[in-house]
Amino acid sequence: MSYSVGQVAGFAGVTVRTLHHYDEIGLLVPSERTHAGHRRYGDADLDRLQQILFYRELGFPLDEVAALLDDPEADPRAHLRRQHELLTARIEKLQKMAAAVEHAMEARTMGINLTPEERFEVFGDKDPEQYAEEAEQRWGGTETYAESQRRAATYTKEDWKRLQAEVDDWTERYVALMTAGEQPSGDAAMDLAEEHRRHISKWFYECRHAMHRCLGAMYVADERFKAFYDSMRPGLADHLSEAIAANADRHTA
Repeated sequence: MSYSVGQVAGFAGVTVRTLHHYDEIGLLVPSERTHAGHRRYGDADLDRLQQILFYRELGFPLDEVAALLDDPEADPRAHLRRQHELLTARIEKLQKMAAAVEHAMEARTMGINLTPEERFEVFGDKDPEQYAEEAEQRWGGTETYAESQRRAATYTKEDWKRLQAEVDDWTERYVALMTAGEQPSGDAAMDLAEEHRRHISKWFYECRHAMHRCLGAMYVADERFKAFYDSMRPGLADHLSEAIAANADRHTA
């Protein structure tokens, strides 16, 4: 049984021109030709074409495909084993890529579900998503980020109002504490640092003391976060960072 070039092109999902090219470069030379010179492909030719297409799908250039298939020490089973290994690796890579895309899609559809008017009503002139893009770049692949996004997606306007009211109340008390000259290592400052940590755990994600310590360091190291906290009261970022570290020491000692 043999097949015409048009039939083989249909079987394999390639163009007739592709098969002509493979013949011209010696990669797939049909085993038969009619008296008129037309190409005829047998079962062995189809097997070789299948091997070619496997390797091409995996990104191998034609010259490397030819070298692999014409290796006198390789047998068909060796080719199949190699292709299976390569395909398995590619599947794993594609699965990871798909998971990353799904996560990005999830992240894009979650978040603060408020209209512009409602956002202003709740947060005033502060943009709650000012650092959203950077946060996704830094922590987008973590379960902590995903948990924060899942929680935020469920909050109503009233939830955001309660959250913001807690922030405002905490800020007022922390500013008063600093005005009174309380040191970051004092009990009152550490207690408010602990309240800050619990607020994060309550509304966004489980924030353990080690993570909270890292956040405190970032509030000082990142000029934008430092500016945010210092806008509440000059020096608050440094004070809070030290209080967070002292509180973490207190709970992990």
